[in-house]
Amino acid sequence: MVGLLSVYHCAKRTASACPISGLYTTTRTLRHSPPRPDLRRDETVDHNASAITEPRDETPQTTKTKKKFSELPKLYILPDGSIAKPLEQWQSGDDGLLTKSVDLDYAAAGNLLRQIETRTSVSDMVEESKFEDVEETIPKARRRKKKEPETTEQQESLKPKKRPRKKDTEANDAVPKKPKRVVKPKAVEASDGLPQGILADEIRENLSKFPHCLLLTRVGNFYESYFDQAIEISKILNIKLASRKWGGGRVPMCGFPLQHIDKHLKVMVQQHKRFVAMCEEFPQYTSSDERKFERRVVRVITPGTLIDESFLNQYENNYLLAVSAPPEDTSGTGSPTLGLAWIDVSTGEFYSKRTSFGGLRDEITRIGPQEIVLHKDLEERSTHPAIEAAAEEGNVVSFVTPLSPPVDCDVDPDTSLTPRATEVNVTDEITMVQDTSPFVYTTEETAAIALLTTYLRANLLEHMPPLLLPNREDSGNRMQIDSHTIKALEIRESMREGGVRGSLLSSVKRTITTSGTRLLARWLLLRSRKLTPDSLLSLFFHSRPHFRSDLLGLLAKAEDAGRIVQKFLLGKGDPNDLLALTATVNIWSNLQYRVNHEREAESIEQRPLNAVEWASLDVLMNRMVNLQDLAQRISLAVESPALSQLDEPFDLSEEDNEFGLDSSRLQWRYGRMKFGIKIKPEFSPALLELNTLLKDLWKQKAKMEEKLQLKYDAPSLTLRSSPGQGMHVHLAKSKRDHRLLSADPTFVSMNETGTTRTYFYQDWAQLGQKIFTTSIDVLAAEKEAFETLRQEVNLHAPSLRRNARVLDELDVTLAFAQLAIDMNFVRPSIQEDATYNVVNGRHPTVELGLLTSGRVFTPNTVTMTPSSQFHVITGPNMAGKSTLLRQTALIAILAQSGSFVPADAATLGIADKLFSRVGAKDDLFHDRSTFMVEMLETAEILRRATPRSLVIMDEVGRGTTVKDGIALAFATIHHLVTVNRCRTLFATHFHELSDMLGYTESSFFGQGIFETVAFHCTSVDEIEAGSFSYSYRLRPGVNRDSHGLKVAQLAGMPHLAVAVAQNVLTALKGKPTIDLDPDELASIGQTSSMTV
Repeated sequence: MVGLLSVYHCAKRTASACPISGLYTTTRTLRHSPPRPDLRRDETVDHNASAITEPRDETPQTTKTKKKFSELPKLYILPDGSIAKPLEQWQSGDDGLLTKSVDLDYAAAGNLLRQIETRTSVSDMVEESKFEDVEETIPKARRRKKKEPETTEQQESLKPKKRPRKKDTEANDAVPKKPKRVVKPKAVEASDGLPQGILADEIRENLSKFPHCLLLTRVGNFYESYFDQAIEISKILNIKLASRKWGGGRVPMCGFPLQHIDKHLKVMVQQHKRFVAMCEEFPQYTSSDERKFERRVVRVITPGTLIDESFLNQYENNYLLAVSAPPEDTSGTGSPTLGLAWIDVSTGEFYSKRTSFGGLRDEITRIGPQEIVLHKDLEERSTHPAIEAAAEEGNVVSFVTPLSPPVDCDVDPDTSLTPRATEVNVTDEITMVQDTSPFVYTTEETAAIALLTTYLRANLLEHMPPLLLPNREDSGNRMQIDSHTIKALEIRESMREGGVRGSLLSSVKRTITTSGTRLLARWLLLRSRKLTPDSLLSLFFHSRPHFRSDLLGLLAKAEDAGRIVQKFLLGKGDPNDLLALTATVNIWSNLQYRVNHEREAESIEQRPLNAVEWASLDVLMNRMVNLQDLAQRISLAVESPALSQLDEPFDLSEEDNEFGLDSSRLQWRYGRMKFGIKIKPEFSPALLELNTLLKDLWKQKAKMEEKLQLKYDAPSLTLRSSPGQGMHVHLAKSKRDHRLLSADPTFVSMNETGTTRTYFYQDWAQLGQKIFTTSIDVLAAEKEAFETLRQEVNLHAPSLRRNARVLDELDVTLAFAQLAIDMNFVRPSIQEDATYNVVNGRHPTVELGLLTSGRVFTPNTVTMTPSSQFHVITGPNMAGKSTLLRQTALIAILAQSGSFVPADAATLGIADKLFSRVGAKDDLFHDRSTFMVEMLETAEILRRATPRSLVIMDEVGRGTTVKDGIALAFATIHHLVTVNRCRTLFATHFHELSDMLGYTESSFFGQGIFETVAFHCTSVDEIEAGSFSYSYRLRPGVNRDSHGLKVAQLAGMPHLAVAVAQNVLTALKGKPTIDLDPDELASIGQTSSMTV
């Protein structure tokens, strides 16, 4: 931008210094280099002739040189015959590019918007036409231009007049005139006060099509926004707000360079949850070689439709969920009347299932979608259960009307679903082959699929991929975890920090690949209740450390093949992705080779081979498809680039060789990606022929350069090309080497600096043009070859996805084995009954945190059988009750995920559901107190728990009075024992419950209907000098002292407050709190205060 302005001022000074009366313009100056001081007034440059007709004047050079009048471009002449003022179009000048503070811009922009009735958009401020229009929102006071002194006719007659030489005139006539620049029609103002024009019409049309989106229009190398959206976007992105003269008025505008698009999309889409419509420009050439631009929206970016953006989390899925719900509220029936369909656009993983209103919150929490799509009919029903469930989790909710619900999901072109008759288990293990056809979906699922595909088609637009049939989840064979439990147990993210740190996922993660980490997160939240072959793989790798180490080394080199394949299906991807895909395919082959080699070596050592141990690995490896042919074809076609070539930026300066000095081809781009990769000439005969011709032309160029260096004794002479000067001869040391060249009329001086000179040379211009044309042909052929390879990858997409899934499962099972080695985990024994026996179990997350601080975790043993399936746990605060409850649930999750567990031994019966009521929190946004949240969670457990479920409950009834709390806690125990009859750990400080349940110290069990209730407790070890320590060991019995004052003392409560609390506690001991009347309590209060 500064360079263009300096060119303008240079031209202005040159024009004003010339004593001529002709016309001139600065517009042409912007398109060419600055005035060349090396041209004398008696020289004429002819870029088409091989020689100069006028002999060169050898008189000494003057200090200043001027361009000839004939070389200056002409200005536009008004209809009345007068000359347009030269500087009229430069009113804004440098000052027009200055901006005020953001606050002042917003205030001024508000005044501008009063003149505008509808939205439109604007272009950026760097192109040539924009410098004429862009001004600051609040213009600064400009310096007034000094007025030229008026000259009288007598003074004008005294000035010397120079006559043009005759030969110069003839020479000027010999120079072919350049075609006049086509002046684009400026935007005019319509009768309604809105700007009119091609760009304005396109922007207004796009705004009317996408009124719910922030529109970003690409103009040149910038994305821009205008009018009211410019004000909003400038605030969101914290960028400058400017204005532009358009249609007789000024409109607010803002913009940013192309390379900042991902950074700003992250702010708009991820942080502010806004939809962004991307309007790209596409050049079109008319029959007269005039270039025009077509601008259209190619994609709407939403939180749930991210593809390959740099801010996309590689370790998490980015799901878009569609919920098909009936307009009426049928939540009371409990029947599965809802259909769910969700997809990760970045990987292509597509699932569907049925559920009920009661389970909708659990499914939303488990899936973790970034965006939820509902039917348009529900938009006005804010109290509908589906909308409430979506809003409760804080998800972005969109509404859409399906175009045509698919009748048969086997083959339905309307939904872009591709049949996959031979590949049922491609994407995920969740798809199970059932008695009925796996491609027959319920009515609810079909409606959800229609919603999802309609929404994808409306937003992905030109990037809409062909969708595979969704995999159906079978909830009947899965352990279901409710939404409260997922959050309370911190399975996927920590409640304290909100990130992965401190969660179960971060504690057990030993995966190598990003896709393997995503699969691990899904397994922890939804894993099969039945034993599968791959659940034995972790034990297989655990016993073979060297084999495990070799496989982990291969996995470390693998790329995220699932997302790479999806990029190609979405019309994206570049040669780097092709090479990454080839490397991953080779890794798959190496894995198969290493597995076969290990089997052969083990068969030699152990005769016969233990086929049972190898069965699980054989099942997994047999699912892989041999894709070496595809990898070999890509390797033969694509040439790996040098590392320096990939890292260096794509920027050609005016002095750099446009063709590349060290390469025989042009650097070229595909979309926004730089192509630092060359397609090998042997890929096709046409490409081979073009590369041969190009190499021959470059040899001619090298010979010509060497010949000129010798002939004119100019070692610094090089043949170059630049956008500003075209094909030219460059002298790096002009003072030493220019003498012979300047004397030769075939070299026309173009530019001169203090140390360098450039010349026009016709022979090099002709040869350079051939090189340029051939290079363009090579690039076109390479692009065609790349598109051919892209189509081949798309054809092999199902097989590539299958192999990628196998690699992910291999990564997770290897991670489980490595975790067992690192943290001393053991393999659990999974049973079909309702037992739970864990010897010296440990909390995986707490143990890891203690180890980092040099401390050791105290393990505990938990045994639940049909005769003692309900445990009541009492004990002091901070003595480990909540930790014990949580570790019991986490061990069950790890065991059913196929992982090793933190214990010395573990035998667990399969649980169909896992519930928890732990922790204390309120939900004021939904008008729920802490006690209300507690009761909601308790009620849900009592309604949904089954005899095969596992339940952990902590401090039920503590948020209310003692009487109400004890009553509610007892009622909860009674319902769980008599109705639900599930395995339960119930921690409480209400030791009165033990008496109500019939506790006896002789048996440590309850009586009557509570005979299956066992009692356990933790305690505090008193040490001399008033010190104490927590034992954290679980033992049979009841602890009737919570030792709350000790926790207060550890927390740093003032000694006076602790003393008062001790006096009150001493007075209350021995007296039943329930029987105390107000007078007794008042007496205790007064006495305790006076004795301090």
